Amino acid sequence: MAAANQKGATKPMLSVREALDFLLGAARAVPDTEIVQTLNANGRVLAEAQSSTINVPSADNTQMDGYAVRAADCASGGATLAVSQRIPAGHVGQLLTPGTAARIFTGAMIPQGADAVVMQEQCEAGPDGSVTIRHAPRAGEWIRRAGEDISAGSVILAAGTRLRSQELGLAASVGLASLPVRRKLRVTVFFTGDELTMPGEAPGGKLAPGAIYNSNRFTLRALLENLGCEISDFGIVPDSLDATRATLRSAAANNDLIITSGGVSVGEEDYIKPAVEAEGRLNMWQISAKPGKPLAFGEISRAGAPAFFLGLPGNPVSSFVTFLLFVRPFILRLQGVTGPVEPRAYAMRADFNWPKADRRNEFLRAKINAAGALELFPNQSSGVLTSTVWGDGLIDNPPGATIAAGDTVRFIPFSELLY
Repeated sequence: MAAANQKGATKPMLSVREALDFLLGAARAVPDTEIVQTLNANGRVLAEAQSSTINVPSADNTQMDGYAVRAADCASGGATLAVSQRIPAGHVGQLLTPGTAARIFTGAMIPQGADAVVMQEQCEAGPDGSVTIRHAPRAGEWIRRAGEDISAGSVILAAGTRLRSQELGLAASVGLASLPVRRKLRVTVFFTGDELTMPGEAPGGKLAPGAIYNSNRFTLRALLENLGCEISDFGIVPDSLDATRATLRSAAANNDLIITSGGVSVGEEDYIKPAVEAEGRLNMWQISAKPGKPLAFGEISRAGAPAFFLGLPGNPVSSFVTFLLFVRPFILRLQGVTGPVEPRAYAMRADFNWPKADRRNEFLRAKINAAGALELFPNQSSGVLTSTVWGDGLIDNPPGATIAAGDTVRFIPFSELLY
């Protein structure tokens, strides 16, 4: 595995696959757990498997509004039966005597003696309290059996599950009012570059010559919020080795992961790499990806286990793409997710030409057109943030590959990456 040693000597750039495997192999889940109310557990990661103590449904019940009957009483397809009772959901009916029917509503328990339900559209109520069943039901028709969804004692949620709306509803359906989860991941961010200015802070509302607004601060914080992280923000750090080292030390004290943006290239004003090597170690630096080549991974020393470090490029598209492809799966592993953490990709048709191959793995911003194929944003520069708003996702174009209109490409939609 290619990586950087502590003094910064590097081997050839890692492929995207090698870099991701390296990161996921190094990840260790936060050990601390807590109990939270199920209502407040959205986005959290389950620390222990959860089982049901009940059957769901708890009893045989009807899937339809209609009439509960004995199938044998309705074999003629035109039987007229006395309606002996009315059973709304949440109520328990009486024994159904032969030759009678029970008016029943969706979700209500099937009364003892009945073995089928006939939907109300196939029935005709009479003025004398009878009903004509214009259907010959089979036994079991429109009946949900007790335990057909969940049986008592079965595991409903595995440890390491990231809880979404579906999982929370499932937990509530078996009466789980609270859940054991991993504590929130503590992540700190800071941004390097003397050229950076925060929106609203430019004197007179005008940027100084050479200055740019710090858009990455907004993008990265929002991405971390999407993942449910507990965020601390050290803001913009001056371009100096001493300031960068001091910030790394402070950030490592109470956080699991440090994320920076900018300063990870090889220029004389790029201080992240030497600062990380001075305060800990650099395990990985530079990957064969476009955009996103200068991605750094390491650890910052502190009492106990070191804090993880990820340094992202300063160009806004590079920072955004490397977060989605590398930081997001790494964070999910740190949060304790045990299932797949990589996004699903879909085979789609390209409605464009990309004739110039690159030696790196390219991630092209693309949109799904009305024909269900992909269009390419015309400017694929790593500084063109509008491409991420315009696009629906990324085309994963392998090293050395060109694309011709009609080719099938691998497409990763943002919907797979932004939650």
